[in-house]
Amino acid sequence: MILFVTCSTMGSQLLVKRAVTQIAAREPVPQGLQWLIAACFSPSVIAAVAIQGIGFIVWVVVVSRVKLGLAFAISGAFFYVLIALSSWALYGERLAAAQWAGLVLVSCGVLLMTLSGGRPA
Repeated sequence: MILFVTCSTMGSQLLVKRAVTQIAAREPVPQGLQWLIAACFSPSVIAAVAIQGIGFIVWVVVVSRVKLGLAFAISGAFFYVLIALSSWALYGERLAAAQWAGLVLVSCGVLLMTLSGGRPA
């Protein structure tokens, strides 16, 4: 379920990125309130909100069964790695070596948390 929540969050963020990229490509580029209205009524943003809502419902179930700190750490580690890979594949965005190192450190920290079995120190 944690992976589902992570993927729903990632999917919604990628949809929002798609929407704002499409809005920025319009000629002329909407400004101020026009931009906000265009974003709010974008099919991609509406889909993102729906997906995020479903993910939130599943998240409620997750945190009722798993410690919040552990669930959030696992979700966050998956999210950061998956969103970096997805934004590279879909949008050509790249991370510097130090940023990848940070992702590895976060993921190692999550691994340490899960290997401890959630026992308090």
